[in-house]
Amino acid sequence: MTDQVLEEWDELTSDFKQLEVDNKAYLQQLDELTAVQKKCLNHIAHQRYRIGIISKSIKELSKQNVNLEKLTELKNNIMKRKAQLYEIEQTLPKPNGIYLKIILGNVNVSILNKEEKFKYKDEYEKFKLILSMIAIVMAVLNFCVRFRPLELIYIFLLVWYYCTLTIRESILKVNGSRIKGWWRLHHFLSTVAAGILLIWPDNATWSHFRNQFMMFNIYISLVQYLQFRYQRGALYRLKALGERHNMDITIEGFHSWMWRGLSFVLPFLFIGYLFQLYNAYSLFLLSYEADTTWHVPVLSFMFFILFVGNTLTTISLIHSKFHEKVELQYRLMSQGLSNHLLSKEVEDDRRTSKQE
Repeated sequence: MTDQVLEEWDELTSDFKQLEVDNKAYLQQLDELTAVQKKCLNHIAHQRYRIGIISKSIKELSKQNVNLEKLTELKNNIMKRKAQLYEIEQTLPKPNGIYLKIILGNVNVSILNKEEKFKYKDEYEKFKLILSMIAIVMAVLNFCVRFRPLELIYIFLLVWYYCTLTIRESILKVNGSRIKGWWRLHHFLSTVAAGILLIWPDNATWSHFRNQFMMFNIYISLVQYLQFRYQRGALYRLKALGERHNMDITIEGFHSWMWRGLSFVLPFLFIGYLFQLYNAYSLFLLSYEADTTWHVPVLSFMFFILFVGNTLTTISLIHSKFHEKVELQYRLMSQGLSNHLLSKEVEDDRRTSKQE
C-alpha cells in the first residue's frame, strides 16, 4: 500500500515538472504577446498621426483645386484605412475611460477573444431582462401595498440597477460596442434621479407622487420587456445578414436599425416620454406645496431633461433615417429611369438597323 502511494506521488511529481515547463513557456509567450501588442498600438498611433497630417494637406490642396479626382480617391482610401485601423484596434487592449478609472482604477477590462466579448454582451442583455421582470413585480407590489421598507428596497434596486448598467456599458464601450452618447447619459441621469428618490423623506409630497411613480415604473418596465424581445430578434436577423456589429446592444429608446419595426416601437416609446413630461409637471406643481423639500424641484427638472433628451434624440434619428430612405428611393428611381432610357435607346438602335 505504501509503495503504491509513493509511486503515485512520483508520478504526480513528474506531472508537476511538466506543469512548470508549460508555465514557463506560457509566461514567455505572454511577455512576447504584451510586446507585440505595444508594437501594434504604436503602429496605430503612428498611422493616425500621419493620416492627420495628410488630411490637412488634402484640405489645403482642395482649396487650390489641384488634382481633385486624385484627392477624392485619396480621401476614400483614408476612410477605408481608418475603418481598417478601427477593426485592428478591437483586437488589442484599450485603456479605460475616465468613469471606469474612477470606479475600477487601471484594471484592464479589455476582452480580446471574440467569443468572450459576445458572451459578456449576452450576459448584459440577460441582466437587463431579469431586472426588468423583478422591477415589474416590485412596482406592482408597491402600487398595491403602502409599506415604506418595501418602497426603499425597490428604489435602492433602481439605484443599483442603473449604476450597474453604467459600469457594464462602459466596459462594453471599451470592447467595441457602439453605444450612443445620449443613451449612456440617460442611465447616468437615471442613477442620480433614483438616488434622490431614495433620500426623499416620507412626507405629504411623496404620498401624492408615489402611486404615479409606481405606475410609471410598471409601464416603463413592460415597455422595456416588449422592446427587448423585439430588438433582440431584430439584432439577430441583422447580424446574420451582416448589417450590424456583433457588439451592438438593445437599449431604451429608438435606434436607426429599428426602422423596419417603426409602427410597433414608436407609440410605446412616445407614451413613455409623455409620462416623463407628466411626472415633471406633477412634481413642478408639488414644489409649491408648503412642506415640499429640495428633492421635488430637482426631480421635476431631471424628468424634464429625460423627456427632452429622449424625444429630441428619437425625432432626430427618425428624421435622419427617413432622409436616408428618401435618398435611397431617389437613387433607385434614378437608376431605374436610366436603365429604362438605356433599354429604349438599344431598342431604337435595333429598329433603325432593321430598317436599314
